Amino acid sequence: MTAVHEKAISQQKGAAVEELVPSAEVPVTIIRPSRGWVPLKLRELWEYRELLYFLTWRDIKVRYKQTFIGAGWAIIQPFFTMVVFSIFFGRLARIPSEGIPYPIFAYTALVPWMYFANALSQASNSLVEHQRVITKIYFPRLILPLASMLSGLLDLAIAFAVLVGMMLFYGIVPTAAI
Repeated sequence: MTAVHEKAISQQKGAAVEELVPSAEVPVTIIRPSRGWVPLKLRELWEYRELLYFLTWRDIKVRYKQTFIGAGWAIIQPFFTMVVFSIFFGRLARIPSEGIPYPIFAYTALVPWMYFANALSQASNSLVEHQRVITKIYFPRLILPLASMLSGLLDLAIAFAVLVGMMLFYGIVPTAAI
């Protein structure tokens, strides 16, 4: 079937026939795999900062809306882990804490560790969860794990506030050695 014949048929059906636009007017981006170590493209991350903000905000809202206790989970999880550590390592195993009350000793280590463990787990899962988005559109891939890590900072801040409260309760004041 010729182009003239197709044009006549489409005009008979009432369809509008458009002329082809030269491809020189349309910008073309070619994405090639990188070789070796990939440099961080901080400028590109800065250009997509709004996407990073919305993905982080979405992760925070999803995390706290889908749980019954909400933000309390950020307090309960490290607190009860500290209680278990204090009982087993402080009382039963009598591991020395160098004069610091064992709950403070354990909780001070648990707060950053739980952030690190959760951030690493959520960052790796974010790539698997968003595999369809990754394959369909272009954006810096680092944004997905970064958004997961940034959303965990809220849990870290809540747990750190509990640590400050515990330090006030035990009468411990941070020194310059902190």
